[in-house]
Amino acid sequence: MANKYNHFSLSSRFLFLLLPLLLQIHYVRSELQLNYYSESCPRAEEIIKEQVATLYHKHGNTAVSWIRNLFHDCMVKSCDASVYLDTANGQESEKTSPRNFGMRNFKYIETIKQALENECPKTVSCADIVALSARDGLLWLGGPRVEMRSGRKDSKESYLAEVENYLPNHNDSMSSVLSRFQSIGVDTEGTVALLGAHSVGRVHCVNLVHRLYPTVDPTIDPDYAEYLKGRCPSPDPNSEEVLYSRNDRETPMILDNMYYKNILSNKGLLIVDQELVTDPNTSPFVEKMAADNGYFHDQFARALHILSENNPLTGDQGEIRKVCRYVNSV
Repeated sequence: MANKYNHFSLSSRFLFLLLPLLLQIHYVRSELQLNYYSESCPRAEEIIKEQVATLYHKHGNTAVSWIRNLFHDCMVKSCDASVYLDTANGQESEKTSPRNFGMRNFKYIETIKQALENECPKTVSCADIVALSARDGLLWLGGPRVEMRSGRKDSKESYLAEVENYLPNHNDSMSSVLSRFQSIGVDTEGTVALLGAHSVGRVHCVNLVHRLYPTVDPTIDPDYAEYLKGRCPSPDPNSEEVLYSRNDRETPMILDNMYYKNILSNKGLLIVDQELVTDPNTSPFVEKMAADNGYFHDQFARALHILSENNPLTGDQGEIRKVCRYVNSV
């Protein structure tokens, strides 16, 4: 009987010690809220929506960039716009990491930021612009509506040294990719859905020629391999040239389940795409998403929402940058 009570006592003490931590995590999450700027800048979300629409009509690929930028920002420590910081004051930018190769359209975040500064100076964070522009850009790509909360603050530092520890690489094993997503709360089903973002945009030849030369990866459909060689004719492409292949040739600017249909037909561009099909943990979800676009959209929206709220800086943490490329001067 004494052992039973001792066990109960230890368990109770453990829960007592754990409770403040759980409450703290909930408190940080709860500081993000829908319509966060309803009083401080009532038109903030409308301005972002207008700017995203204008930029999309001028440069359609910006819609893809907003989603990719959210992923590259939020996976590395926090959704805090650290990826937007340029190299300055001895801190090297995350943009210089090979994992961030090919990212672009950063300048248009500054376009959105300037419109917001004109309306409400020093009020809307760059981190919230990253999240809300991804939400609105997703709709232009035919994707689902995601209810994004806001209230994030901007980081005062870059995390270049941390990028490779957090961002999955296209050559990583599926177990490694799943582990990295699980570390921020995205489960296997959600990971498969988020990789469906490969349905839009493009892959630079430098990231896929290793599957074509000196010999073609036998898991690639032979006819598709010939097409890829036409897009990437050299085994050593110039990284400065914009040589690429579309992830999805049939609906390249629509976020749909064609991606899953393609990889089931051995038409995945990257190793990680093909591993989704061969890994027993992910393949059932691939087949389900290939068969049901609505299910894919539901899971994508759920996972993107989780990603967008990864460890945000709130309250007195961080700052509201005046210019997204640089921290505020003291």
